[in-house]
Amino acid sequence: MFGDLSFSHILILLLIVVLVFGAKRIPEIGSSLGQGIREFTRSMKGVTEDRPEPPRVQPPPSATVASTLPPPSPSGGDPKRLND
Repeated sequence: MFGDLSFSHILILLLIVVLVFGAKRIPEIGSSLGQGIREFTRSMKGVTEDRPEPPRVQPPPSATVASTLPPPSPSGGDPKRLND
C-alpha cells in the first residue's frame, strides 16, 4: 500500500500538513497524540489487571465428614425445633 511512497512524496505530505495545521500546532498535535496512546495502553493494562480470578473449585466432602454427622432419623419427619 505504501510501497510506492518515495521521499519526495513524504516531503509533499509534510508540507501540506504544515500548511494546514501551522508550524506551532504540529508539536501540540504530536504530544496530544502521544498522551492518548499512553492513556490507552495504561487503561488496557488496567483491564487485564482488574479481571477477577476464576472461582476455585472446592473438592467434594471427604468420607470423614460424612461419618461425623448423626444418622438420619428413622421416622423421616420434620426436624425438631429448638425454640419450642
